[in-house]
Amino acid sequence: MAARTTALSRQGASGDRARRAWSNADVLRRQLREVLEGMAPGVQRCMYCGDSQGSSIDHFEPLSLAPLKAFAWMNHLLACTHCNSNHKRDRFPVDAEGHCLLVDPTSEDPALHLQLVLRTGEYQARTPKGQATIEVFGLARPSLERGRAKAFVRCRSMLRDLGGLIEAGEDDEAMEVAESLRVQPFADVLHAMQTVQDRPGAAVVLGARELESLRWLTVLLA
Repeated sequence: MAARTTALSRQGASGDRARRAWSNADVLRRQLREVLEGMAPGVQRCMYCGDSQGSSIDHFEPLSLAPLKAFAWMNHLLACTHCNSNHKRDRFPVDAEGHCLLVDPTSEDPALHLQLVLRTGEYQARTPKGQATIEVFGLARPSLERGRAKAFVRCRSMLRDLGGLIEAGEDDEAMEVAESLRVQPFADVLHAMQTVQDRPGAAVVLGARELESLRWLTVLLA
């Protein structure tokens, strides 16, 4: 990819030239997608919505603004067609100093900018960057909020199962449940539960038994 970036630079890269170069790189795109699929949350889920299957590669910083990042490894994210084509597109808001206003999931913890209300599946902004992220990626879509709320119910149920299996000494089946929790869609819900597990009142939000199992889960997946 470095060689392709060098070639683009020598040619005087423009957005159109970068798009053509990217479009013609069939083999590289296929190899890159395979690597990103292995790194995506859940089962090859979109790294923006966490729901749909990631079927395309998005340039986090759009080619229209940064053509020389067409082949930059850190600029590639696995995304679903809906997020890529209907929401993110070429949008890349910046603040008055020119700093990106989108949470970069490759280098930032979204929880610093976004708070997930587990029971409703609603994201609330902690920072201006969080607010821009909600707007650009369409994270307030009703279908996503319902999906996250149902994922919270599903996670709690599976955690109760996990606790029962551990108490019964069914270690192999407990490991299967733990692995299923790790790869399910809406992986951000489980991550949010793990984020609050050590905070005061966590047992009220998550449930006492679920909280104990969540700590076991951290050990099992370590």
